Amino acid sequence: MVELTLSTCIVRHWSATDAPALARHANDRRIWRNLRDAFPHPYGLADAEAFIKAAKGMTPETFFAIVIDGEAAGGIGFTLHADVERISAEIGYWLGTAFWGRGIMTESVDAVTRHAFAQHEALRRVYAVPYAWSTASMRVLEKAGYRLEGRMRQSAVKDGEVTDQCLYAIVRDDLMP
Repeated sequence: MVELTLSTCIVRHWSATDAPALARHANDRRIWRNLRDAFPHPYGLADAEAFIKAAKGMTPETFFAIVIDGEAAGGIGFTLHADVERISAEIGYWLGTAFWGRGIMTESVDAVTRHAFAQHEALRRVYAVPYAWSTASMRVLEKAGYRLEGRMRQSAVKDGEVTDQCLYAIVRDDLMP
C-alpha cells in the first residue's frame, strides 16, 4: 500500500470513493489541454469510475491520487516500459485548478519519482514530455530535479494544434547525494 504523506498533500492509491471528487476536479478544459487525449473531456462520473477501476487493476499499481484536505484533487503516476526501454518510465500528473501554484505538484512529482526508483530496482530513468506551451509543468519538473534534454519539434497534436514537446528526465544517479 502506497501512502506518501507530504507537507502539502497525501499521495495514495485510488479508492472507488474518490470517483465523485475525481470527476469534479478533472472536468476542466485547462487540465485536459495539457494531458494526452486518453484523458477525456468532458470528464464525467463514469470516466472517473472506469479510470479508478483500471488503476486499481494495474500490477504493480503506479497511478495514484493526490489528496488535499481528505479529497482526491489530482492524479500522478508513471508508466513502466518494456523491451529495450525497460529501465525507463514516463511520469504524468495533473491537479485541480483550485490548487495550482501552491507547490503541491512539485512535491508530488519529487516524492513519486523517488518512490518509483525505490520500488523498481531496474529503473534508471523517469521522463516527462510536456507540451511546449505548458511552462508551469516544465517549471514543476525543473523544481523536482528533472533536466531539459531536448525539444521534440512538431511531435504531437493536441486540440487540433501541432505542437512541440519538451523532453525532461531524471536518472537514478541524479538523486544520489
